[in-house]
Amino acid sequence: MMGASDIATTIATSESDALEDLADEITVLAAHIHAATHRLLVLLAEFDRRRGWEPGGHRSCAHWLALRTGIDLGTAREKVRTARALVDLPATSAAMAAGRLSFSQVRALTRVATPENEGDLLEVAEGATTAHLERVVRSWKRWNRKDEAGHERERHQRRALSIFPGDDGMYVVRGRLEPEVGALLLRALEAASDALFRETWVPGSDEPAPGREPGSVEAARQRRADAAGLLAERALAAGFGREGDAPISGTRAGRYQVLLHVEADTLNRDAEPGRSELEDGMRVSAETSRRLSCDASLVRVTHGPDGSVLDVGRSRRTIPPSLRRALEVRDRGCRFPGCGLRFTDGHHVEHWSDGGETSLANCLLLCKYHHRLVHEGGWRITWWGEGRPAFHDPLGHEHYDGRWAPPEIGERPVEDLIEGQRRRGLDPHWRTAGARWKRLEDIPSRILVRALAAVA
Repeated sequence: MMGASDIATTIATSESDALEDLADEITVLAAHIHAATHRLLVLLAEFDRRRGWEPGGHRSCAHWLALRTGIDLGTAREKVRTARALVDLPATSAAMAAGRLSFSQVRALTRVATPENEGDLLEVAEGATTAHLERVVRSWKRWNRKDEAGHERERHQRRALSIFPGDDGMYVVRGRLEPEVGALLLRALEAASDALFRETWVPGSDEPAPGREPGSVEAARQRRADAAGLLAERALAAGFGREGDAPISGTRAGRYQVLLHVEADTLNRDAEPGRSELEDGMRVSAETSRRLSCDASLVRVTHGPDGSVLDVGRSRRTIPPSLRRALEVRDRGCRFPGCGLRFTDGHHVEHWSDGGETSLANCLLLCKYHHRLVHEGGWRITWWGEGRPAFHDPLGHEHYDGRWAPPEIGERPVEDLIEGQRRRGLDPHWRTAGARWKRLEDIPSRILVRALAAVA
């Protein structure tokens, strides 16, 4: 006959075994999820390579992913960036495919890993916690201090900046800035980029440019070019008065306006384009002129036969402030499906030069990327309900705001996932994805030193 202590011991042992089984099930399932996430990244990289998001008018693969899968845009960007990086990291990719690395670990690795150094970094990644791996990734080689006074004076003398029209119809910016000025400008561009593309997300080191995801020098340059436009707009809006003065306005602010000279026929959809140029003679296309005139200050100028100015009308906004406020209340940002960016232009669905009304029923807000898409990109907009726009791409497909139907999955999604993984030869155990070293100091020095050298 069992005593009370024996019964208590049996119950405790049974509970311990149950908890151990539960822990094993959690860790095994986590490894399966890691492997399934790898499959997701592989598919995503192929979809991005083939630019499958572009026909739908999305600014990037991450915007498409966020819209179609319901994840945060910042998370979507990291997944696309990681998916791109994994293409060139076969060993890291294989480790994640086997369930040995989590997305968090792979995300950290892909910031610094190359095909040449990934082997050294993998030794740490497969045995350390993600927190320890992040510390290794953030490491850098420190150099001894040198006397750079002479170099500093030379740098100061070489400072320069020039902006001039190029032969291809774009402006060329060239310059050399002192370190603190260059860093200040870079920070300002980063802030403008965050305001444009990461309104409610924690800024990361890799933000996308319209139509591009991070991962290339070209993408970074495009991102900074878009941010420079917003930076200039905000600087002119704030003005350059003395500290404590009101923002510059009136005639002084007019000195810094960008003027576009356009003949009336150029803005008409059915007429042949005529004059359309900036103050310095730079040609602007007719459709670009239509886009810029959607939301701008308009001044009508009458010329005589000899080109002399006969009359200059009063300046008026093509979208007046009262209508702009109404659009802000109704639209709450760009109306293109899945966008919602707050920094927007007013757009006439039927252009005012073609007889369209400047009214709430004929106007909506679009970000600069989608405003360009509608004008220069050949898209068009119709209304399919009160205040509900439908966008039509050049192929005739219709796009509108609305929840996508969720994918159909079976009644046993987790079991189906595991069975599918096993059919592909994956059968992880409870130690597959776990850390072997609890502290950074526990990592063998030969492994840690190689990883730090690889990062440096």
